[in-house]
Amino acid sequence: MKIGKIGVRLGAWALMAVLGGVLLPVTQVLAQQEQEVVQPANRIEKLVAAEQDGNIILKLTLAQPLAAVPASFSVASPARIAFDFPDMANGLGRNSQTLNTGELRSANIVQVGDRTRLVLNLTRVFPHQTRIEGRELLITLAAGPLREAATGLSRTSQSSQFAPAAAPGQPEQHLIRDINFRRGKDGEGRLVVDLSDSSAGIDIRQQGSSLIVDFLKTDVPEQFRRRLDVVDFGTPVSTVLTQTQGGNVRMTITPRGNWEHYAYQTDNQFVLEVKAVKEDPNKLVQGAGKGKFGGEKLSLNFQSIDVRAVLQVIADFTNFNIITSDSVQGNLTLRLKDVPWDQALDIILQARGLDMRKNGNVIWIAPRDELAAREKLDLESRAQIGDLEPLRTESFQINYHKARNVAEFLKGKEQTILSKRGSVSVDERSNKIFVNDVASRLEDVRRMVSEVDVETRQVLIEAQIVEATDTFSRNLGVRLGFGAKTGGQLGTRADGVQIYRNTFGTGNLNSTGYQAGQITNQASFADSLGVNLPASSINNKSAAGAFSFALWNSAGTRFIDLEVSALEADGRGKVVSRPRVLTADKAEALIEQGSEIPYQTLTGSATNPTVSFKKANLALKVKPQITPDGKVMMSIEVNKDQPRYDQPVAGGNVPIDTKHVKTEVVVDNGGTVVIGGIYIQEVGNNTTKVPLLGDIPVVGWLFRNNERKDNKTELLVFITPRIINDQLGLR
Repeated sequence: MKIGKIGVRLGAWALMAVLGGVLLPVTQVLAQQEQEVVQPANRIEKLVAAEQDGNIILKLTLAQPLAAVPASFSVASPARIAFDFPDMANGLGRNSQTLNTGELRSANIVQVGDRTRLVLNLTRVFPHQTRIEGRELLITLAAGPLREAATGLSRTSQSSQFAPAAAPGQPEQHLIRDINFRRGKDGEGRLVVDLSDSSAGIDIRQQGSSLIVDFLKTDVPEQFRRRLDVVDFGTPVSTVLTQTQGGNVRMTITPRGNWEHYAYQTDNQFVLEVKAVKEDPNKLVQGAGKGKFGGEKLSLNFQSIDVRAVLQVIADFTNFNIITSDSVQGNLTLRLKDVPWDQALDIILQARGLDMRKNGNVIWIAPRDELAAREKLDLESRAQIGDLEPLRTESFQINYHKARNVAEFLKGKEQTILSKRGSVSVDERSNKIFVNDVASRLEDVRRMVSEVDVETRQVLIEAQIVEATDTFSRNLGVRLGFGAKTGGQLGTRADGVQIYRNTFGTGNLNSTGYQAGQITNQASFADSLGVNLPASSINNKSAAGAFSFALWNSAGTRFIDLEVSALEADGRGKVVSRPRVLTADKAEALIEQGSEIPYQTLTGSATNPTVSFKKANLALKVKPQITPDGKVMMSIEVNKDQPRYDQPVAGGNVPIDTKHVKTEVVVDNGGTVVIGGIYIQEVGNNTTKVPLLGDIPVVGWLFRNNERKDNKTELLVFITPRIINDQLGLR
């Protein structure tokens, strides 16, 4: 059936009904027209329901026996079970039937072409079975345990959805094989659970702001017992927690904002969809965009028709219950073709100065002033009832905050949760608050406490401070001296060497003797130096390597002393510091290690110095904040101080080398960021020489000292935050 045809037929039949005085339900007229076009081979002739042994049995009498049980599916919210009958007509003469048998409220029978769908409206979803007995189809809803002996079911064929009883020989324990989460094309969150069999019992309920799904007598492998963070999918669902409870498996789905859920099961696959709802109380059809209408299209063509009659036509078309005030009067002329019915209703209301209020599937229509006056009276009466309504006292257990802080928030001047008669008291020993107020305000307090009193997530911040050094130095120097021998022979050693005491003109050189032009004792060699440019030690860490020799004249009375010294040093080093600290979200933490160095300062008299202490520490100060998308924003301050005891200043005080980084960064959970780096390179080339002599080619090196150095220092600070999950550890 096409929408355009619906609009044309509706306009023609509604006009005939108004002009001829015969008003038929539009849906019945359309159904009769469809039956004239299509003649299915079978039809539903009778529908009855009864309770037996705690179960609900629905019996459909058909014109001819069915060849196979009809296909079916279940919806958890709203609770419905649907059966599709191909090549079947609706012979009941009505589209709905009220049953009110146990928790079975009613049944809808809708025929489209040669197909008919039977929809059972329940208070909750039950497991069900179907079987064929001749021209009758028996549908058993297991409100209690399915009992074959009482119902006489032979189960020649069966269709089961949402927790039917296990078949004979089938194990009672079921298994969840896989859990997947996906995003639907309309932004809905879709949880898909693969089960080992289709007979697993499933219970769905809303608990506070969460959705609870219990799989009865079901087990789940260890790798699926975890918490799924699905915020990045951009659906109303933020987390899915799977855990075992006794012999059952419980899934806790935590959505955000306004939402609705649908659930269905096909064979061994259970699907739960959570969709965001943006409800506008002034809109008849929810989900349409701003300023748009989403109702089914219709066509209307009337000349001077009463407003009440047009509203009745729209009510028959939409199955909405419309209540019209007695003050709604007048006629109008309109011609609308292929217009959404909610837009047509809005045009009619504006044309007659009317307004509407919608509550469920009931629409109340009256003049705007009348609705405004009635709502004003309702508000005034509610205010008066609030002043006279009896007070109740209820206690609230505070788990993660101090009860006094919550009580002060409730009693604050800017809050509007408590009424003017409400009061709150605190028991610090049990960390409870007691609220005395009217019942409606107690519900608001309960909702506020559930949103405020939540566990604070924690963050582990790890810092790594790396100091790397690379030093190089090279020195080359010469010491040159000369002298003359005076004195006489002191004696002869046992080996025949003659021993002399020598006195030189440039100084004294006490020697144990000389032989073959060598000086055996150079303790006083410095006394005869003419050039003193030795290689210096590097950072006082090592002495230069040196070799020396002496040249004598043939008479042995004159000599030249020469000492060449050289030093080369190459060093690499790395110092790594790893402070780490655990803190709560939005709470500042500090960890430090080091020493406090005393400093003397003179105030007034020099005999009474004042001693103060200054810290030389390795410190990490951080304040994290977890963002809604799972990242960590941090205010960080890192100190790396080092006292220099080898370089004291005046008064004996010790200087401190300080390295300090302070910044704010945003890092992914578990990611690492470099928040600071200092790179220092010192390059030098120094030459010390004797004027003029040091510039002589080749021999000038005897009169100069060369020093070259290349030192590098680098400091890096790495930060890694990790969000802590109390149930599963680091996340």
